[in-house]
Amino acid sequence: MSNMTKYALEASLKKLLLEKPLDKITINDLTEGCGISRMAFYYHFKDIYDLVEWVCMEDASRALQGKKTYDTWQEGLSQIFEVVLENKPFILNVYHSVSREQIENYLFRLTLDLIMGVVEEKSAGMNLSEEDKLFIANFYKYSFVGVMLDWIKMGMKVDYQEIVDKMCLTLKGNVTNSIKNFSQQ
Repeated sequence: MSNMTKYALEASLKKLLLEKPLDKITINDLTEGCGISRMAFYYHFKDIYDLVEWVCMEDASRALQGKKTYDTWQEGLSQIFEVVLENKPFILNVYHSVSREQIENYLFRLTLDLIMGVVEEKSAGMNLSEEDKLFIANFYKYSFVGVMLDWIKMGMKVDYQEIVDKMCLTLKGNVTNSIKNFSQQ
């Protein structure tokens, strides 16, 4: 029952964001939209921004299910773009209404999870510290997020698959090379 309420609030939020900006949406708007009490909202979330963060993380986890290996990371990256595009009104509204930092943090967590899976897989059996693995994953994370933020800033008009293809071409073999370079120092 608990998750049903959260999902109802998510649907209400996304519907409301088609009509007005995030900073004009109230708790009352959200709860009326899904037929629950204000107390039910506060049972699950401390405020609207807490709900926004939860929605972002839910979308992220659905997008990346099983796509954290070397052979599937490109598909995972495509799915991240796809989820962002499917939620374009939500993402653009949050991007323009909330601090850019909140969107960055969401994308950072999402991409770090994806890249760290690849780094862990490719470094298996190698003498590489957790600190070095994290450094490599963070290095690529910042690249991914930077490209995605530019795409969002420009209104998501460019076909994301073009961007993913260019990113994949740029990175082809580089994560593996980074791991080898770090393990040889």
